[in-house]
Amino acid sequence: MTTPHSFEPAVPVHTYQRIVDQIEQAIISGEIPVGSQLSSERDLMVQFGVSRPTVREALRILQSMGLLESRPGTRGGPVVLAPSSKTLSRSLRALVGTDALDVAALVEYRVVLEGTTSRLAAVRHNEEQLGRMQAAIEQMERDAEANADTFAAADIEFHEAIWEASGNEMLRLTGEAVSGVLRGIIQRDVENEQHDNQLKLESAAIDRRLFEAIAEREASLASQIARRAVADRFGLLIESDVDRQALAALAE
Repeated sequence: MTTPHSFEPAVPVHTYQRIVDQIEQAIISGEIPVGSQLSSERDLMVQFGVSRPTVREALRILQSMGLLESRPGTRGGPVVLAPSSKTLSRSLRALVGTDALDVAALVEYRVVLEGTTSRLAAVRHNEEQLGRMQAAIEQMERDAEANADTFAAADIEFHEAIWEASGNEMLRLTGEAVSGVLRGIIQRDVENEQHDNQLKLESAAIDRRLFEAIAEREASLASQIARRAVADRFGLLIESDVDRQALAALAE
């Protein structure tokens, strides 16, 4: 006796999507190396047996995915790009914008990520990375009461140096992506924050303590400072009492 199974209806796939899937898989597998060029549109039309509009739609989607880039003045097809945090950032922004992913989940992930990267950076950092962190901190302290834009740039540089010093490329990429999305949200929802000098001074002081813990290779302390800082900064984006309690527990 056969067992019934719940299948989903078969959905026709557009021809351009089949082209996207094949090229994407070839890039991911390394069959098409990063930095190389695809064939011209005319050659792709012949290879896939499709029209020019179909090829162009497939290439447009691959470019929107961050896998390809057209470069004016070059002969041949678009260039294959290395994976980057920008692609992930676009996906996360889309998920948040459509309520498929809530802000609380992003903040919780950022708490875990910063705590982990700071812990690893305390163990793995080299002198060049430590120098980048120190320069960024000093820039933040100089600009806390003067220039909001350069202060923000130095703050980003400080955290990027930590992600790099963690020695974990996955954490670095996701750190850049999640950080970018949260910055966009907080700038939209808390527009006056960038003008509050006291908040910038407090942020610089926290990052100074984090830097010192990393420099002294105090991994547990660095992780604790980082988790608490993220929870305090971004917790105001969370509306649910339960989610706020969960964030507090995660930050401990």
